[in-house]
Amino acid sequence: MNNIQRAVLIRTYGGADAAEVAEIEKPTPGQGQVLVRVQAAGVNGIDWKMREGQVRNAFPLPFPIILGAELAGIVDAVGPDTSRFRVGDRVMAAMAGLGAYAEFVAINEASLSPTPEGLDDVHAAAIPVAAVAAWNSLHHAGPLYPGQRILIHGAAGGLGAYAVQYARRAGAEVFATAGTADLDFVRSLGADCVIDYHSQRFEDVARDINLVLDYVGGEVLDRSWQVLAQDGVVIGTSSPDILARTPANRRGLWFMNKPDPELLEKLAKEVADGTLQSRIGGVVGFADIPGAIERNRTVSRTGKVVVDFSR
Repeated sequence: MNNIQRAVLIRTYGGADAAEVAEIEKPTPGQGQVLVRVQAAGVNGIDWKMREGQVRNAFPLPFPIILGAELAGIVDAVGPDTSRFRVGDRVMAAMAGLGAYAEFVAINEASLSPTPEGLDDVHAAAIPVAAVAAWNSLHHAGPLYPGQRILIHGAAGGLGAYAVQYARRAGAEVFATAGTADLDFVRSLGADCVIDYHSQRFEDVARDINLVLDYVGGEVLDRSWQVLAQDGVVIGTSSPDILARTPANRRGLWFMNKPDPELLEKLAKEVADGTLQSRIGGVVGFADIPGAIERNRTVSRTGKVVVDFSR
């Protein structure tokens, strides 16, 4: 019996060469765990930030560690005291930590959601992090309300596209920034005002914003305070140091997502039935995971890049 599997891991913080495809031992499911044969996994911005150590204060890593934050696959084996899933069930999950870039993953049964009928594994793998994180970040500062003015940076990306749809559904007035090639896509999601960041300054368009969702970070975050209403708040997902960068008399919050299998199951069904739009930005094979992580750092694209393990 072959107990060796492929995985993408890092042994220390570093650049593009730090992530490597290695052969490691296949795990055995423990108490309350199932073994998932991974069919697809989503590529996220957190991958290269973890790799480089940009978020090491918030997320210190024990090395070596397998990268990857979300997966879709098939239950291959079950451990003791498991009852929700059986061998052969299709499942999806956001990892409580990391570890999705491996051919087999032992994961707590309670962390899994069933993959809806009609949703293939590649599309399922693009949902767990983005759909849940966008929902939770949008509600991080309090309940939404009709007429609320919301500005979303990075609206064509995985999180941003969901956030636009959720905010519009809640009756908010949605301002969104995107690149020239993505303007029509973001409009199709329901944004009231789409700002081309290549040719427009969002500060010249958005005013009296109650909530800024910053999925970009850097100088975009530093400029966002200018558009806030008096009681407005900026929620950042890309800059753990947001509190240190928040001006006096302004409100900024750091958002760190937590997996929510029940919410994921609900949102995945909405993707499957077409209620929510989800766009795949590209599909790569397993051997190209290190390259996909690096391109995710340097190339802006619409939607989520997904790894198809069958390639």
